Amino acid sequence: MKSRKPLAVLTGVVVVAAAGWGVSTRLRSPADEAAMRTPPKPSLVTAPVELRRLVSTVVVAGTLEYGSPQPVMLAGVVGGDETLQRATRAPVPGRVRDGGTLMEVNGRPVFAFTGKVPMHRTLAPGTRGEDVRQLQRALRVRASGVFDAATVAAVTRFYAGKGYAAQRPTIEARQRHDELRRAVRTAQETLADQRKALEQGRDVGPLKLRLANAEQDLRDAERALAEAAGYLPEDVAKVEAAEAAVRAAEEKMQAPSPSPSPSANPGNAQADLDAAHRALDRARAEAEQARERRLTEARKAVRLAREAVATAGQALRQARQLSPVKLKVAGAREDLAAARALLVEYSRTYGTTVPAGEVVFLPKLPARLHKAAVKAGEVVDKAFATVTSSAFVVSGSVEAAEAKLLKRGLAAVVETEAGKAIPATVSSVGVGRAKAGAAAVLVTPRSMAGLKGLAGAGVTVRVTVGATREKVLSVPVAAVVTAADGRPRVQVEVGADRTKDVEVRTGLTAGGHVEVTGALKEGDRVVVGGA
Repeated sequence: MKSRKPLAVLTGVVVVAAAGWGVSTRLRSPADEAAMRTPPKPSLVTAPVELRRLVSTVVVAGTLEYGSPQPVMLAGVVGGDETLQRATRAPVPGRVRDGGTLMEVNGRPVFAFTGKVPMHRTLAPGTRGEDVRQLQRALRVRASGVFDAATVAAVTRFYAGKGYAAQRPTIEARQRHDELRRAVRTAQETLADQRKALEQGRDVGPLKLRLANAEQDLRDAERALAEAAGYLPEDVAKVEAAEAAVRAAEEKMQAPSPSPSPSANPGNAQADLDAAHRALDRARAEAEQARERRLTEARKAVRLAREAVATAGQALRQARQLSPVKLKVAGAREDLAAARALLVEYSRTYGTTVPAGEVVFLPKLPARLHKAAVKAGEVVDKAFATVTSSAFVVSGSVEAAEAKLLKRGLAAVVETEAGKAIPATVSSVGVGRAKAGAAAVLVTPRSMAGLKGLAGAGVTVRVTVGATREKVLSVPVAAVVTAADGRPRVQVEVGADRTKDVEVRTGLTAGGHVEVTGALKEGDRVVVGGA
């Protein structure tokens, strides 16, 4: 019993001590309570000054696809007639080369050539234009722009090399063409015979001679008129002599006398000079009067000669009009003009031709036939295929504000879903359709390797719109404030809750950081806010 009493006492002591500690933790003075409820003193939020290279980019979400899609249609019939156009060999997606066969219609080929002017008509002998020049360049003959014999030969060779025959006239067409040519030759012979009979007619022979003489008299009169415009040699000699006399009198007046004598009278020298001037004026007047008389006579002779020519010509014309042979000549001329018109009209579609539907000019080749729109056996009455370039492009759009930062030629990187990065270049901005408030952007990869399997896939493009050449000091954009004087500053931490203002110059902004220069160094901490 004695051993249990100390244990009980110890237990009681522990219980009393615990109760006292519990009570003490719950009992605080009013000062302690106020201190515990007072918020802590605000501290600064800072960030380090970093040495880094800044790169500013614009992100474009787009689709990788073949560029420059263009629907292809036939410009006219394939072959030489207007029969129903039915595909006998459908277009096959794949590469399209210059001079390649796109399809067959009614067993005839449809070729692709390089050219900016679309095919719009049948090219036949004598046809002129830029479309002919494009065809000649494709066939590697002299690009004269005229569908000539050399072009016909080149077309024939090209078709044969592809396993086809160039479009030639039918037998009936050739017979008709020969008939028209013979009609023209017959009309020419008839006209020549009638003209010869008219020229040899005795009723107009003397009149023709009279007209020829009158025309010769007119030429002589016109030549005399041209000669009369000048002065006669004797008149020129008189004027020159008078001018020499004036110069001599002037020299006599101006020369000083070595020994004045009573006989030397200045009045005599002046009188001589006046007389010389009067003689010069008289010589000039006489020469001009003689010239005017000759001109008057020559002009009168020209007028009379012209009247004689007109009279003789009118008499000859009247004689010819009254002649029965004249009527025959007029009829033969009309017959020849009609025969030639028929031949020219028929020749427009005669000979070896290139039908309008057998050639498609594309701006740039090689290209890619992306999608066929007709199958074998179907009627070809609309676009039969879509052709694109062989190069890939990324088409996308950005917000209008970001579009202002972009321009053609900027470097970019195309990122695929597999993580592949492909260097690229911005090709155009704002060209094409885009949603309201956005601008279309076209980006061209610099390398097409490995992109064929990604056609139609979504990609991300990062366009570099600015970058520093090397590492620069940068701070968070929030650290830069503009003071009342308009100059940017940062607050640099110099101790516990102590800062100083440092004036800076700002540069490129990228990724939430801005380039700064001033009394800063890497590792300094700048204030970005308080807490």
